[in-house]
Amino acid sequence: MRRFSFLFAALAVVAAFEPAGAETPEAAVKLIILGTGTPNADPDRSGPALAIIVDDQAFLFDAGPGVVRRAAAAARKGEKALEAEKLDTAFLTHLHSDHTLGLPDLIFSPWVLERQKPLDLYGPPGTAAMARNIEKAWSADRHLRLSGLEPANPTGWKVETHEIKKPGAVYEKGGVSIEAFPVKHGSWKYAYGYKLSAHGKTIVISGDATPSPALIDAAKDADILIHEVYSEEGFNKRPPEWRRYHKAFHTSTRELAEIANETQPKRLILYHQLYWGYTDDDLVREIREAGYEGATNSARDLDIYVP
Repeated sequence: MRRFSFLFAALAVVAAFEPAGAETPEAAVKLIILGTGTPNADPDRSGPALAIIVDDQAFLFDAGPGVVRRAAAAARKGEKALEAEKLDTAFLTHLHSDHTLGLPDLIFSPWVLERQKPLDLYGPPGTAAMARNIEKAWSADRHLRLSGLEPANPTGWKVETHEIKKPGAVYEKGGVSIEAFPVKHGSWKYAYGYKLSAHGKTIVISGDATPSPALIDAAKDADILIHEVYSEEGFNKRPPEWRRYHKAFHTSTRELAEIANETQPKRLILYHQLYWGYTDDDLVREIREAGYEGATNSARDLDIYVP
């Protein structure tokens, strides 16, 4: 009888981390996968973007193509914190186009849909210039909406940027702590991962990264580590010039298994996956074969995880 009690308890722990659908119970902290994509134009996967909901506030991480519509899809499924007019706080890991092409959408679409607050935008040096240039590029649109017949508020289009010039705490408010830590992403001078802590839970986001001591230190014992990955088996079939690039900029399934064994997250979630003909199941299998046996999911757009 004790064996069955232990089994049921173990299953309950695992179930708490499984991706959930529209019937997700209310939780103090949730991770919503808005986009798992890469520069590859996969119609089933929007550009890289994540949301962590703490109580009733959404914190967005990266702004890949489709971010506002993916948020709207999650809102339609019951995640009211992701309604467009509430999208007002975002963090960029780095300024690669696939992580920022949704930024004009995030600046202007919620404003058109009645967001009153400026967008609070955190990111590496260069973020402020990017936001200013986006504002200039859409100046005719902004002028028409503010001076024409369309009802529009004068503040919701604005961006308040917070450039992160060094690692450390970048957000402390309402019981939520967000720390930026440096990651190695090829030749980018500034690239960050993020560690969010709230209600005794910790979620660590790798951003685009290769293995590094700072990433490992940040991810130790996290409730959730969400990490980019590529298939090692697929990598071995790539042309030499692409292998050089991916080795310098991204993390293989074998390397991620080593990271997870060292950090021991309660759950490892894969995103920004490069498959090269392989599948989600293959990625998890490759990680298992590389020696990591902990709970692992390969995420899809609109998955929900509760730590």
